[in-house]
Amino acid sequence: MRCLSLSVLLVFLAATGYGQEPPPAQVRTVPVVKQEVAKNKAFLGVLYYDKMSMVASEVAGLVETVHIKAGQQVKKGEILVQLNTDLLDKDIQLSKTRVEQQRLQGQLAKKDFDRQKTLLKTRGASQKNYDDAQFALSNSQLEKQVAQRTLERLLLQKEKSHISAPFDGVVLEKNVASGDWVQQGGMVASIGATDALLVKIPVGETLLQFIEEGSEVDVTINAFGNTLKGTVDSLAPRADAKTKNVLVKVRIPKVENGAENMSATVYLPVSTKQQLSILPRDALIKFKGKDFVYTVKEGKATILPVNIVTFLGDKVAADNPYLAPGMPVVVEGNERLRPDQPVTVIKE
Repeated sequence: MRCLSLSVLLVFLAATGYGQEPPPAQVRTVPVVKQEVAKNKAFLGVLYYDKMSMVASEVAGLVETVHIKAGQQVKKGEILVQLNTDLLDKDIQLSKTRVEQQRLQGQLAKKDFDRQKTLLKTRGASQKNYDDAQFALSNSQLEKQVAQRTLERLLLQKEKSHISAPFDGVVLEKNVASGDWVQQGGMVASIGATDALLVKIPVGETLLQFIEEGSEVDVTINAFGNTLKGTVDSLAPRADAKTKNVLVKVRIPKVENGAENMSATVYLPVSTKQQLSILPRDALIKFKGKDFVYTVKEGKATILPVNIVTFLGDKVAADNPYLAPGMPVVVEGNERLRPDQPVTVIKE
């Protein structure tokens, strides 16, 4: 009876496949390539606006409406602060009336001058009357010009009561509120230009030989964890007297919700260019804090350590000699692999 039960159990296990190895894992691979690149290193920098404006009022007045708040994105010409123009509107209306009065007076003076000119030719008027009419016409024309210039000044003053953004940017600070009195030249807000967002990084003077203006580098905004492409803009013309560090300025694209003085990690070159092995970041796996990749040899997964010397966006460069050109590295399915596990490579 016991032998029969054992036989039945063996038949059942054989039928269910119990005890057999799991099927090969399906993975996708890409080949390692060689490329001439420089080693790079992570440097910590801070964001800042290279172009800023302390927006001031060109006229004195009472703040009626504030259209902005700190952190708000604004476009060039967008109204930031509106000053009250009630009294100014009255002055403008009065000035328009005076312009019209001078126009009418000018017409009357012109008619009188034409009449005196005609009478002078027929000796029906004296030279004095003609001269007086000519003076009155000239004076009327000048008074009309004065009235017109006064109106233009008032209209310009009203235009200046709408304080606008000088360029596309982000409001760094709002300095007024409704009901405040602003003096001429008083600051109402500070704005940083969105197209002038840079990262400044202190770098040792001996590394400047490897950094070229205009070269592209990877920048990670630490607050959000996103990596973007930056361009080396310039090197500061002065080194720190004590540390001998020089500020390297890297221009970056607009960062949503970015703030001045946020930290950023910038990967700058620290060597001359050399032949290195290039592989995707997706191929990397972490084990005990170190980087590894899986390759495929004879249908099985083989794990290899990787010494990363350069970060290249979604790729990395390593200097391990066994990472030969054309070697397949696993980029999909590697997170569940184990060494010597059978694999099947998925063809594209």
